[in-house]
Amino acid sequence: MSPAALLNRSNCFMLNAFNTWRKFNFVTATTTTCNINTGSYNNYIRRFSIRQRENPVKSSYRSFKSMDAPSDVFRGVTDRFNGVTVDGKQETTIDLTEFREKLQKSLDFWTSQKKRAIWFRVYKDQADWVPILAESGFDFHHARTGVVIMYRWLPKDETPNLPHYAHTLLGVGGLVINDQNEILVVSDRNALINNIWKLPGGYVEPNENLIDAAVREVEEETGVRTTFTSMVCLRHSHSGNFGCSDIYIVMGLKPQNLDLTRCNREIERVRWMPLDEYFVHPQVLEGNRHVARTYLDNRKRGLDFTCAKMLHNVLKKEYQLYYVDTADSQPKI
Repeated sequence: MSPAALLNRSNCFMLNAFNTWRKFNFVTATTTTCNINTGSYNNYIRRFSIRQRENPVKSSYRSFKSMDAPSDVFRGVTDRFNGVTVDGKQETTIDLTEFREKLQKSLDFWTSQKKRAIWFRVYKDQADWVPILAESGFDFHHARTGVVIMYRWLPKDETPNLPHYAHTLLGVGGLVINDQNEILVVSDRNALINNIWKLPGGYVEPNENLIDAAVREVEEETGVRTTFTSMVCLRHSHSGNFGCSDIYIVMGLKPQNLDLTRCNREIERVRWMPLDEYFVHPQVLEGNRHVARTYLDNRKRGLDFTCAKMLHNVLKKEYQLYYVDTADSQPKI
């Protein structure tokens, strides 16, 4: 099936304007519905996102515990899969000879304890550990700025089933239509195809909610402040940046101001384009036209891809659940 066919109205998830909130009763396990405005929702999402970014560990289920080990063995923490993680920041400074000896004693101990995956978190100032770990059978799993994670699979009688590191990039676009039936479009300064008009948007940051990301990107690129109205559709592709797959989610947003302030670093042009012009403009890709048609058509049909805040029963962690609903099942404001 062609990319254009995959992105047509019958293949996209869509929703109507978000004007109600489904609230889950965690005691009785029932769902109730009450009215809420988009401003309140956006304030909630922003507050929750900030809490997650400031202290993500406190709101997560603690699945690691300290390991009892002899003093000449790296302590580390054990996980629910019977693995061990050693964090370089938790280790005292030792020279390379001591490190090599302690590593071998640790591997012998972990093997006797039938541990499975051994993980080492090595920081930039410990880079001289890397060749020693590699000589001892460790391989690279993933790296981030300032730290590399290496692993070794100990069992000889079972094949490793370790998960791949994150292999999919996540981006958002903001579909913003004003009361004059104009759509907000930008032309990127470093676009793959010059002069193409597209929706403002970009990558989601770590620990950032999808809606927050769309609102932030639109304001950064165009100066237009927005509130969330709906989720529109999702596109999935492969062989993107860094060889990763790519998920791109379009959020419907309502503008709070119409004046434009272009981001000079990233954006070449920005404008409000009449929808009639957008649907026939030669510099608008057909896939983007499908997205706008989907959004408008779905509003007329009363379909709703809504969002609810939930709390995981075990992890005690808040999350946002997106699901399809019909506007008829929700009270009108």
